[in-house]
Amino acid sequence: MTVESKIKIIKSKQEVTAAILAGGLGTRLRSVVADRPKVLAEVRGRPFLSYLLDRLASVNVTEVVLCTGYLGEQVQASFGNTYKSLRLVYSQESSQLGTAGALRLALPFFQSETVLVTNGDSFCDADLSAFVKWHFAQQAEASLLLTQVSDTKRFGRVEVDDKGQVLSFEEKGNSSGMGSINAGIYLLSRNLLSTIPGDRPVSLEREIFPNWIDRGLYGYPSNGGFLDIGTPDSYAIAEKFFT
Repeated sequence: MTVESKIKIIKSKQEVTAAILAGGLGTRLRSVVADRPKVLAEVRGRPFLSYLLDRLASVNVTEVVLCTGYLGEQVQASFGNTYKSLRLVYSQESSQLGTAGALRLALPFFQSETVLVTNGDSFCDADLSAFVKWHFAQQAEASLLLTQVSDTKRFGRVEVDDKGQVLSFEEKGNSSGMGSINAGIYLLSRNLLSTIPGDRPVSLEREIFPNWIDRGLYGYPSNGGFLDIGTPDSYAIAEKFFT
């Protein structure tokens, strides 16, 4: 079967389940958003989560697993079981499991062999359909969507070779200046997700991605506009970003 045929089959069956990591404590944002999880922080009169769901609905995703934790019951009360064309499923942590641990917990809810994962506190205006097509063309098991920023110090830096394979995955604060960063959107196989330890908190960024470099971790370059609402300063520019 050709790569093109595989892509057509996946699209026709809509076999990409999406997951949104919405379980963070949001401690840095508490001074301005103290009574709700970050995904419910309002931007232009709407919960931030609604912008992420709009984006997923626009690329023919039909099911989204919301990985909730801190005040997760508020998320379910606000959005229920459907949003536009999307079916919403909830996987709630009873204790903090980290970004990777949350996905490991939610594994039974994923109905596809490939999962489109997005952070719940960031948004990247990149072409997700092109990202999915590229991922399958590379026959990758794990791909990160990358974007360019003027200073990588706050976000970390990702270096790739000319084929898109990740050469290094640096944690935030290690380098500065213009470069490519992890935009918080991933395509991950169930096979790799099943290898995440299920008995302790685990971080994608600090533990999993650096260890997956030798297992064929890819990075897809884009120029999509990037927003992270994780701090009061970055949250303050969200309204302008979505104008």
